Amino acid sequence: MNSSPETESPLTETTGIDFGRLSIALSFLVMVLIFSYLFTAPDANHLFLAIAAVFGGYMAMNIGANDVANNVGPAVGSKAMTMGWAIVIAMVFEASGAFIAGGDVVSTIKKGIVDIAAFGDDTDHFLWAMMAALLAAALWLNLATMARAPVSTTHSIVGGVMGAGIAAAGFDIVNWGTMGKIASSWVISPVIGGVIAALFLFAIKKTIVFKEDKMAASYRWVPVYVAVMAWAFVTYLVLKGLKKIWPQMLNLVNDVFFFTVEVSKKPSFMTAALIGGLVAILVYNIVKKRLRSKLKRLDNTRKSVNVLFTIPLIFAASLLSFAHGANDVANAIGPLAAINDAVMTGGISAKADIPFWVMAVGAFGLAIGLALYGPRLIKTVGSGITDLDPIRAFSVAMAAAITVIIASQLGLPVSSTHIAIGGIFGVGLLREWLDKTSTLEAEIAREKALVKGEKERLRGLYDKLNAIEAKSDRAPADSQEMLRIYKLIDEERVVIKAAKKELKKDQKSLYIKQGMIQKIITAWLITVPSAAVLSACIYYIIESLMT
Repeated sequence: MNSSPETESPLTETTGIDFGRLSIALSFLVMVLIFSYLFTAPDANHLFLAIAAVFGGYMAMNIGANDVANNVGPAVGSKAMTMGWAIVIAMVFEASGAFIAGGDVVSTIKKGIVDIAAFGDDTDHFLWAMMAALLAAALWLNLATMARAPVSTTHSIVGGVMGAGIAAAGFDIVNWGTMGKIASSWVISPVIGGVIAALFLFAIKKTIVFKEDKMAASYRWVPVYVAVMAWAFVTYLVLKGLKKIWPQMLNLVNDVFFFTVEVSKKPSFMTAALIGGLVAILVYNIVKKRLRSKLKRLDNTRKSVNVLFTIPLIFAASLLSFAHGANDVANAIGPLAAINDAVMTGGISAKADIPFWVMAVGAFGLAIGLALYGPRLIKTVGSGITDLDPIRAFSVAMAAAITVIIASQLGLPVSSTHIAIGGIFGVGLLREWLDKTSTLEAEIAREKALVKGEKERLRGLYDKLNAIEAKSDRAPADSQEMLRIYKLIDEERVVIKAAKKELKKDQKSLYIKQGMIQKIITAWLITVPSAAVLSACIYYIIESLMT
């Protein structure tokens, strides 16, 4: 049978979109290859550096496709912003964070998980190990993105470096104490993120949502929550996003305002908290003033309360993206900077300068990967785990910022991916606990009873139909009754189908998806070992080709 044009067009359109995305991605990598080969200083390992740059660009695109979803996913899932605007905002702030605050120097060995001294003066094996780590981490992230599983890009590169290091110099090269701390973050990150997100959501519900006069409560408490958000994000941004350009900023302040501020390498927590506090006071007064007129146009409903948290949530997603671009771009360009440094100097260093072209590969790779393949994970984070609204998404964003602040001060290893997903789980579990006695729970019970009653009625109709069909001497009236029963059966099926659809919708709104939890946790647990095994295999392939 010939398919109609209408039947073929969706498949053709989808295939075209995928081919277009792949073409753009490959074009970017080809441009990286050509640029790095033609416009960097000639060297004996020049081609090797160009290939490494391609791997770095590939890694950056995969970070953009997978990791950025944690920053904007909740905002999209809560309908605070559309997918298109989320991608535009994230692209701008991720790239800005990478360029503005990405730093001038990066550690060549991520997290100090292997002993760089074990390579001695063997630059070749160091280069091969970094190359293998970069490609393995990128491939693992690519697989995770295809499976719609948000995983830690930091853990991916950690696994890649560990696997290549073991392949190059044996198990003794690994700092197993550091690896133990990293493994502990699989529990620490989601638990702390989930607890903080749940506490914020519970506080908002108790102080605003559960109040009879929600607008009066909003006028009192929304400025407080937004001010806390301002403090948390400014403190977070100063500590994590601006630490690499902190000396330059202090020098600028001294030059412009003729201050005599002591120039330090990075901001202290007290300095960051003080700056955050000053911004929080300013934000509190601005929000308080604007709420006076805005509340007059809103109804006394939860929907109106959600409207009040929409703009703060957009700011939160933007700031998270900026800080992420400043910090996690190192996962893509760290090994690439190490390779570039080793090729150019002929030696191995614990710290490597970041040339502008290397930073550009990371920044543009993040943006391109997000634009091309980010929506897949954004949908998973935003709506694939539990139903989010602006209040819940705001709580998740707060958890991300505050958890990083707490962890950095206590020296706890955390993952931004695990924090964000843990925060989403936390608000989902809190909703489930609170809704046990809510009207939604009662509505679900009524819908279950309706489905059960309609099924019993349907069985009764079938029994009547079977009884008539069993008669040996059916009268004309029996035929008419059978037609009536058939019509009633069709109507019952429609009612049951509609009731089941409504029940499924309400249950989706109430519960977190257990299958998604299992998939994500499994992906977390196997990220480091999978990337390590893949990296070791790639290292052996490179070694066999180069020797």
